[in-house]
Amino acid sequence: MRTIAMLAAGLTVALSPVAATSQSMTPMRGEVRSFTDAFAVRVFPGNPYNQRIRVEVHVYDQDFQPVAARITPSAFLLAGQASRPVLVVVPFDGANERKVRICTESIPFPSEQTQIRAQICGKFFGHRRF
Repeated sequence: MRTIAMLAAGLTVALSPVAATSQSMTPMRGEVRSFTDAFAVRVFPGNPYNQRIRVEVHVYDQDFQPVAARITPSAFLLAGQASRPVLVVVPFDGANERKVRICTESIPFPSEQTQIRAQICGKFFGHRRF
């Protein structure tokens, strides 16, 4: 029994750095009030790795269906240990409120052995005021 506990503790310690160095995005949630027919959010995708990664930013509704938002820039290379601002403008499409998920996705390079697409999403709530 003691061996199992030591093995579990060792495995937890060994896997901790993997979880600590995952792709990031700030902020992860937000609430915006707008007086126009769209609301804007600035997010900051981050790359905790030492090598560059290809990043794409996408916007989805609550059911993860794509939303026709303006994203500047929508795809870019992000240097190791860096982050950069991305402006996302989401239309209300006639509604007074809109909940969306803004997602940062790291796209693997074709020459890499692993082809895993990592995705991290934040929730944002827009209120339209007249």
